[in-house]
Amino acid sequence: MAGRLEGKVAVVTGGGNGIGRACCERFADEGADVLVADLLDEPGAESVARVKERGREALFVHIDASSPADNEAMGQTAIERFGRVDVLVTAAGISHSDYVSGEHRADQRMLEEQVRRFAEPWTILTELDLKAWQRVLDVNLTGTLLACRAVAPHMVERKSGSIVTIASIAAKRPDAGPLSYTVSKAGVWMLTKSLARSLGPTGIRVNAIGPGFIETNMTSLITGNDAIRNMVLPQIPLGRFGTPTDIANTAVFLASDESSYFTGEILHPDGGFFTE
Repeated sequence: MAGRLEGKVAVVTGGGNGIGRACCERFADEGADVLVADLLDEPGAESVARVKERGREALFVHIDASSPADNEAMGQTAIERFGRVDVLVTAAGISHSDYVSGEHRADQRMLEEQVRRFAEPWTILTELDLKAWQRVLDVNLTGTLLACRAVAPHMVERKSGSIVTIASIAAKRPDAGPLSYTVSKAGVWMLTKSLARSLGPTGIRVNAIGPGFIETNMTSLITGNDAIRNMVLPQIPLGRFGTPTDIANTAVFLASDESSYFTGEILHPDGGFFTE
């Protein structure tokens, strides 16, 4: 039985772990070949191995999401290797300027800083580190733009394609993360709508996913801390944190022909967080 993405080629930035890796695996399950793009080589190679275990072709490309040259090389490599790009998922992202997936000391410092600022919220602006701010926007927002720009010419030429950006509930809730993170994700959401309008006439669909609290390396200090868990879980009607596969299943829908009349939308797999 053919999968929902049979014969398609997907490019997944941030494909080395978390939501990106889950997208690589689920896309392969549904019949797609995958180019895995990530800053971390070993996790990226592991994602390639998992795609190949599912009987699909895969290739790893090292990429700094904020680099125009790296993104252009990624798009070119995808065409040279697979001959086409049908789907792009922009899962590369950071929660703060010092974020490295799987390294928690910087995450702990960021969390402690956020807690400190609760008592003096104005310091979020008055003590803002501009270099740290810029780094998050470079990766999360400009990185999404660069990845889209890298594959768009090919999609425009073929008059077909699906772009799936990864935003966040933080795109609509300013208290759902550090200032630079929430602003960057709000930017991703507006970028998605803008690209949907500009690329729609060529047959390219552009949609966003706004995950809720998902159990990944990025959220491990939340999901693994009993005190914080007990504050967050009551806000989620389904009473659990999401999994990367929950998000990947949404990405499969948006990448497939089942969503052929969706563009410029954001879907929130969030366990009911936005029911308030």
